[in-house]
Amino acid sequence: MANQGQGADRGLEGLTAAAKSATNDEGAKKGLPPVHLWNPPFCGDLDIRIAADGTWFYMGTPIGRPALVRLFSTVLKREGDKHFLVTPVEKVGIRVDDAPFMAVEMLKEGEDDHRVLRFRTNVDDWVTCDTAHRLRFEQASDGGLTPYLHVRADLWAKVTRALYYDLVDMGEERMVDGQPMFGVESSGEFFAMADAEQVRAAL
Repeated sequence: MANQGQGADRGLEGLTAAAKSATNDEGAKKGLPPVHLWNPPFCGDLDIRIAADGTWFYMGTPIGRPALVRLFSTVLKREGDKHFLVTPVEKVGIRVDDAPFMAVEMLKEGEDDHRVLRFRTNVDDWVTCDTAHRLRFEQASDGGLTPYLHVRADLWAKVTRALYYDLVDMGEERMVDGQPMFGVESSGEFFAMADAEQVRAAL
């Protein structure tokens, strides 16, 4: 897409058209297109970047059309440490500063052992936190923790700081492999955040 013989604008327009075509071919009722089944030739990198706050940029300018961001998010694929936008006929590389999605809203259903947490991403996907869509917690540069939610196929959403505090508020201590851990339960699974003693010392 970013090859010398092809203009960047034409590359973006072509990708948009191909993504729309692929999505329409799948049909609205069939959910997301099967990008895992597509293995088209690599066409180079396109100057698209997903910033750490979930904003999509094209050639340094924010993409201000939510529908276009949503469209591109449906053909997003991760291979190793790299991210690509994929259609049946082409694959282009993009840059992702952190996670490709943000979890911006959380709904809680039930309490304690019957609690189910559901998250909405910045592209309006709803994801139920369970065994297949796990929470993980990474050490942040400020010494705290940054939560991530598995969305699909090795694509993750970073959970906003406000929702992280909500998770901490509903957290509890449990023994995990003989060690006290602080974490939160959803859909019958316990997702450990950190060593319980470290959490107590930080509070």
